[in-house]
Amino acid sequence: MEMQKVPEAGYEIQGLPVAGLQRKLTLANLSFPFKLWKSLRRASRIVKEFRPQAVVGVGGYASGPVLYAAQSKGIPTLLQEQNSYAGLTNKILAKKAASICVAYPGMEKFFPKDKLKFTGNPVRKDLLDLSGKREVGMQHFSLDPSRKTILVLGGSLGAKTLNLAVLHDMEKLENAGYQVLWQSGKFYFKEMQAALNQSVLAHVHVREFIREMDLAYAVADVIVSRAGALSVSELSLVGKPVVFIPSPNVAEDHQTKNTQACVQHGAALLLKDTEAVGKLKTILDGLFHESLKAQRLGENIKKMAMPDAANAIVKEIEFLIK
Repeated sequence: MEMQKVPEAGYEIQGLPVAGLQRKLTLANLSFPFKLWKSLRRASRIVKEFRPQAVVGVGGYASGPVLYAAQSKGIPTLLQEQNSYAGLTNKILAKKAASICVAYPGMEKFFPKDKLKFTGNPVRKDLLDLSGKREVGMQHFSLDPSRKTILVLGGSLGAKTLNLAVLHDMEKLENAGYQVLWQSGKFYFKEMQAALNQSVLAHVHVREFIREMDLAYAVADVIVSRAGALSVSELSLVGKPVVFIPSPNVAEDHQTKNTQACVQHGAALLLKDTEAVGKLKTILDGLFHESLKAQRLGENIKKMAMPDAANAIVKEIEFLIK
């Protein structure tokens, strides 16, 4: 995705052939050593030509070769661990990293304590203040101000379980007096739109992708979402009651661990991926019928917000360069 998004934002990008190492025996793992070797050589050349004063990695296999090349040349590196459970790449690179910026407390169980900086995760600036945007959002998305609004977010590509859960309950949700603003994602949009057109529901609005996220958050009374690191950070700023349905298809099951970090603070509800289809409406009914519980969830997740994360990380990079 970044090969499209980064140039759109006006920045140069160079891709590497490296791929993830599967945690089980697969044929794909046979090509891993060759892709890694090729990526290390290319990364070394990129670092040599670009001559950076500092190199930043945000985890994931794509950042591994570049940070390894930088560390080999004595260039200071900064890791940003976005999740509550550290990824394999960051754990490997931590030993030679100059600084490690984290978004959750207790990360000394993965990294050297003296390198840790508790900064949070960077989020988009337009979420810092949603006041006055609810009415604008209602008009923008053609919503009914008299109905409670459920915002469903499965990421830009989509999340199959979330889509199936909404599909299963959408008639019941509308009949119960709710309305749904539903980002189905690129892979599932046509299928979900076709199913919605057959049901002729007036208060379920499906979109492939929502660009105006500040307006979407402003209209939401309850949010249903996957639990990727940046989603959790954004929703902490928004301060609305959240039902997280963690994806089971991610390394180290880190989305479940991100959610549990919120649940421990009374800041969100966890609905298992295997239980979402058929149980989503029951969870949502409980939140709407217990307004004090919903209010507390929103207040508690707001306490976890770190709105100045981007500036804190930039200051740390500047310190390394100096």
